[in-house]
Amino acid sequence: MPSRLRVLPLLVMLAAAACDDAPKIDPKDRAEGLYIKGNAEYLHGDFDQALASFSEMKQIVPNDPRLPAAVGEVYLSMGKYAEALTEFQAALALDPKRSTTWSRIGFIQAQTGKTDEALSSLRKAIGLYPNDFNALEQLALIHLKRGEKDEAIRHFTLAAQASPDRLKPDYVMRAVELLQQDERHADALALLRKFAEQGVRAPEVLTALGDEQVRAGKMDEALAAYREAAGKAPKDPALWELVGQIYASQGKRPDALAAFQESLKVKNRAIVHVAIAQLHLADNDRKAAEEELGKALESVSGSDVRELLELSELLVTFGRKPDALRILSNLAAEPDNAKNVDLQLRTARMARELKDQAIVKAACGRVTGHDGGGVASCP
Repeated sequence: MPSRLRVLPLLVMLAAAACDDAPKIDPKDRAEGLYIKGNAEYLHGDFDQALASFSEMKQIVPNDPRLPAAVGEVYLSMGKYAEALTEFQAALALDPKRSTTWSRIGFIQAQTGKTDEALSSLRKAIGLYPNDFNALEQLALIHLKRGEKDEAIRHFTLAAQASPDRLKPDYVMRAVELLQQDERHADALALLRKFAEQGVRAPEVLTALGDEQVRAGKMDEALAAYREAAGKAPKDPALWELVGQIYASQGKRPDALAAFQESLKVKNRAIVHVAIAQLHLADNDRKAAEEELGKALESVSGSDVRELLELSELLVTFGRKPDALRILSNLAAEPDNAKNVDLQLRTARMARELKDQAIVKAACGRVTGHDGGGVASCP
């Protein structure tokens, strides 16, 4: 017992000595730790904490060349463009050959309406580092705002080539959409093929590729693109529907039916039941088609124009014109469809056939722009 009592005070003394002899943290190591901490806080969206860490770091190493750019990134994420610009300009003074700094300055200038200065800064960024996809994207946006579509397409394409894999599909689609707006479908198809062959095979890219292949009459290629897209986007029922439509157009009814069933597994939609009904009608199986019509009526959403139009046509096929007219008249009365001339004329023709003059007048009035007038000019 006495020996144990003597050991306890000794341990306490040793522990105290150990505390006194603990090594002090080198200021440079402390600064480095704060830099890492500040960047981690920035990446987590803790901007105020990041600024505090960088401010504490500056007190230790005020001339660290990394600080202005780091603080600038935080201010930029906070939307504080003036403060961010000041920091990036300070960073530029320390390292004028850092492309990212020029890119950030160009972005800020573009956001604050200094377009010419932005173009100059962004071009300097690209000159220093041709694969700066952020600068390429910003250049594309500036050209697009100026109405210079070819230059916008070129820079979106360059951004797609330079960006990480996860960002490539977005840049590709932005270039493709500009081409499609100008009806340049051959160019859109060529661009989509190019990137698909390079491994950019996101569902949206494959779907757009399939769409352009359909326009070009290359149905087998479109079929392959849609099938792959459907496999990569298992929650999108429209892709299997497109596969089914192509098979149906090729007369491959079993394959079409299988594709439509895959679409229904994802979501029960009236338009797919209508398509299946049409397959059964082509096989002269009216009973099966009528069963699908019933399923279509049960699952109709009431908001999809294409779905409702096809459902109305199927109802006409089964001799249910009053039901078809009810769908058309409700659809035609929607404010968003008031300028849909084809819909209004279709509604008016069926209403005239069924001798419903009120619907005829309403639909024809929308066509001519006069409420209830202009019936004589309406077919």
